[in-house]
Amino acid sequence: MIEARDSGASPGSTPSGSPSGTATGGRDFWPADADGDGAGKGPKGKNPKLLVGGAVAVVVVVAAVAVVVMMVSGGDKKSGGAAKSGAQLLPTAFTPWAPEKEMAKISDRQRDARPVTEGEVFPADVKTVAYKKYSFTLAGTNLASDCKEVTWGARLQADLASHQCTQVARGAYVSADKQHVGQFAVLNMANQDGAQQIVRDLDPATNAGFVRALDPDGAPAFHAGFSAAYAHTYGHFVIVSWVQRAGGAQPANLSELVDLSLAVEKPADFVWGRLEMAGDNAKQ
Repeated sequence: MIEARDSGASPGSTPSGSPSGTATGGRDFWPADADGDGAGKGPKGKNPKLLVGGAVAVVVVVAAVAVVVMMVSGGDKKSGGAAKSGAQLLPTAFTPWAPEKEMAKISDRQRDARPVTEGEVFPADVKTVAYKKYSFTLAGTNLASDCKEVTWGARLQADLASHQCTQVARGAYVSADKQHVGQFAVLNMANQDGAQQIVRDLDPATNAGFVRALDPDGAPAFHAGFSAAYAHTYGHFVIVSWVQRAGGAQPANLSELVDLSLAVEKPADFVWGRLEMAGDNAKQ
């Protein structure tokens, strides 16, 4: 199940058998088939890259609904105060994505032991990223071996330790017109179960904590206003993309933050290289 929640809401539940597209209490959602052509139902082929197509289609629907909820039900802050670098911020809207069987090849560090590097996650071809009309430049990166140092929240940090987080790679993006900012983060966990627990912790409804925003010099800082984050479990990795209008204002339309996130999450492509290198020895 994929859920979209706003951080001011108590989590609801979707009853068993609820139809696709049904919201319970205006908080949790079963996303409908995005285009009516099966695009939101997940991959049928063997190429793991097909996962992205299915995930993107579903995220578009879910995040759009989340923005509707915020605009209608009380996410009424037009902007927030500027956050100091590393401040304890939570996204306003949050969408988790569950792992798929293709990721079994990198489901733990025994299968994928090589540490990530900044050059791997942020190679030359993601220094500038774009989706539709939005273009971003990478303003700064950071690779930390102390996962506690770049996160906040006692519960999140305890789970990062117990599930053996060894690295957090972060990148900050700024749009070409300086009107939007984005964050990308990779958390290197011991295994997929640990990665899934961290995704659960990142849900603002738990108030367990979050990754600290990377605010490099000369770039607009992340604000305490409206923002949307998307957390994916890719094998033993947690991938987070987090976007907002510079200054924290609400988006102008339903698709704005979705489109921004699809640009900012481009560094996640390093995962496919990991899958290829892992070979065919995973349990299916």
